[in-house]
Amino acid sequence: MKTTDFRFDLPAELIAQSPSEERGASRLLVLDRRTGAVEHSSVADLARFVPPGTVMVFNDSRVRRARLFARSAAGGTVEVLLLKKAGPCLWAAMTTRMAKQLPGKVLSLPEGLDAEIVEAREGERLLRVSREIDDDYLERNGHLPLPPYIRREDAAEDASRYQTVYAREQGSAAAPTAGLHFTPGLLDGLREGGAELRFVTLHVGLGTFMPVRAELVSDHRMHSEDYSVPEDTAEAVNRAKAEGRPVLAVGTTSVRTLESAWADGRLRAGPGSTSIFMYPGYDFQVPDMVFTNFHTPESTLLMLVSAFAGLERILAAYGEAVRERYRFFSYGDAMLIR
Repeated sequence: MKTTDFRFDLPAELIAQSPSEERGASRLLVLDRRTGAVEHSSVADLARFVPPGTVMVFNDSRVRRARLFARSAAGGTVEVLLLKKAGPCLWAAMTTRMAKQLPGKVLSLPEGLDAEIVEAREGERLLRVSREIDDDYLERNGHLPLPPYIRREDAAEDASRYQTVYAREQGSAAAPTAGLHFTPGLLDGLREGGAELRFVTLHVGLGTFMPVRAELVSDHRMHSEDYSVPEDTAEAVNRAKAEGRPVLAVGTTSVRTLESAWADGRLRAGPGSTSIFMYPGYDFQVPDMVFTNFHTPESTLLMLVSAFAGLERILAAYGEAVRERYRFFSYGDAMLIR
């Protein structure tokens, strides 16, 4: 299967540049993965499509202000996106003009910190910083890492709207964006309708948004991301599977966590690291439904939902969404695959 099989035409004006005026007010496309039938609704009416007894699994990772502006010795500006702490004073990071950021180069960060590039890795650089960077430093000097297709600087509203209302565990370099649609009222309505809400943590990093450059999908290699499954989540999912009740994964990061933590017919609690890559042909073990956003062409996320629902049905649904002028990507509208 070729990467180009996952290409589709998307008018630039459908790429959402800002969140909806009100959280939870986005549109919802409901796709029946068995028949390909499509229904148009709204996120506010999600509870109507979630059967009582469903276990819904959310990713509670919190986005850190991980985007920093550095200066090179030549005086140029280099953007640095901190992906993952790799050791004492060590960070895996992405930078602008990555090909020019070679080992031995020193970048000047805010507050007098120096960051030396000590290793060039595929898609990232390993930085040694002159002193530890903590969350307080990032709050003072960092910016929210909005995706590159949002062609504006982060604004005051992004501080809340680019976080889920249930975000707890700090550590992501990008938001688990399917969760951005949920309000406390919507979550309460799902509970009142009989859904059981549980949480996992997967810190979003390079593995989620690294572009696929290989011609063949099977040649792409995912970078690892850290996750954790609480005991109560594992118990709830295992009970649901044993009793034949559905599991609804909210977001592709929740899907990746659930599938990675599944072993010997059970969801295992505890921490882990995953480089799982799901594309058509993958056999899902845990989710029966997936709530997600609309994804970029030729991305691993589009490949994941195509594995879940079938490539032809996903591309047909995306074509319908384009015709109906849905908003795409991180701040866009939503899709429920059931």
